[in-house]
Amino acid sequence: MKKFSLYIWIVGIMASLVSLTSCDIDSDYDEVRRPTALVTVYPQGANGFYMQLDSVTTLVPTNLKSSPFGEKTVRALVNYNEESGSNGGVKNVKVNWIDSIRTKLPVATTGDNDDKAFGNDPIEIVRDWVTVAEDGYITLRIRTIWGNGSKHEINLVTGTNKDNVYELTLRHNANGDLQGRYADALVAFDLNSLYKNHGDKVKLRLNWQSFSGKKSLDVSLKMHSAKTKVMEERLPMCSRID
Repeated sequence: MKKFSLYIWIVGIMASLVSLTSCDIDSDYDEVRRPTALVTVYPQGANGFYMQLDSVTTLVPTNLKSSPFGEKTVRALVNYNEESGSNGGVKNVKVNWIDSIRTKLPVATTGDNDDKAFGNDPIEIVRDWVTVAEDGYITLRIRTIWGNGSKHEINLVTGTNKDNVYELTLRHNANGDLQGRYADALVAFDLNSLYKNHGDKVKLRLNWQSFSGKKSLDVSLKMHSAKTKVMEERLPMCSRID
């Protein structure tokens, strides 16, 4: 009986070790699968590229010689590990994976024709760590109904308040795709050129039509000093957004 109990105990310990090892593997996998940061990718031609993490931190990849997005400047989610050789705000990193976010320029209002031009379908802005205003970009996690596979058009419209140039309207055109289930996507807007002569920081008001009525959000946006280009082609992560 003692031998049997000892055997069960040993088997239990071995099973626990296997379980713990499996948990460690799952944990490691989860760590790599989840994004580490939201960055702006700045190509530097023959010198590769760098990623702006925040206003004081620049990430320099050690394992990629060129940007996966060519000579376009885009917002992106990245998973990385910091490596040795970092110097102050410049950090050397190994990129495990990087995925670009649909990055767009704002569009000018058409006046009374905005509903027809840009749509007025409901949309939600999700409070999340990726909903942020930084580096001259507004990046949004959005939520709406997706169903029949149609492209949804998301635009940030300027000039909607002639008395306030810092007021913008987020517009959504579902192109008739109004039945289905709620799902999320990411979209970013480059405002650097729009407010390039307004100092290094601006306060903005963002308006949108939600499922429960009109909403607004006030944000403070610090601009990036360099000129940027914008990737306008569809990107894998948000291929159903225009």
